[in-house]
Amino acid sequence: MSGRYGLEIRAANEADAPGLAELLYAAGRPVPPHVLAERLAALRGDRGTALIALEWGPPSGLVVFHHYRTLDADLPIAQITTLLVGPDERRRGIGRLLLKAVAQAARVSGCGTLGLSVTAEQQELAGFCRATGFSEHDTGFVRALRKKGSSREA
Repeated sequence: MSGRYGLEIRAANEADAPGLAELLYAAGRPVPPHVLAERLAALRGDRGTALIALEWGPPSGLVVFHHYRTLDADLPIAQITTLLVGPDERRRGIGRLLLKAVAQAARVSGCGTLGLSVTAEQQELAGFCRATGFSEHDTGFVRALRKKGSSREA
């Protein structure tokens, strides 16, 4: 998926690990590249997807989601476990593009709801969720992926 100004959103792979390590380090979450490569490979085999935003240099953003079924919903739920935009890349619409891409991928996977857990310390992320159509729910935020009245609504 290509965005504006040469920004590309695509699935992450093991070759992206060094750039993702830079992104995570800048966000205060250091992980060695070889460990990231192993985790990306394992993620693909475990109902997970990692998408990255790229312009030039290391990735500008990352979103990771998993999907699972519950007894409370007809359709699987897509849970975002990581949503990160580099500190110097924020306020440029990258988070919104990542969110749009993950919503599309979750719909293709048959999911009806998108969820994101937010801690009390993550007020900036909570504000982003409210601004992008999520509703507060339990310890995080949720957003329907299907239009109201759809026969496949969650």
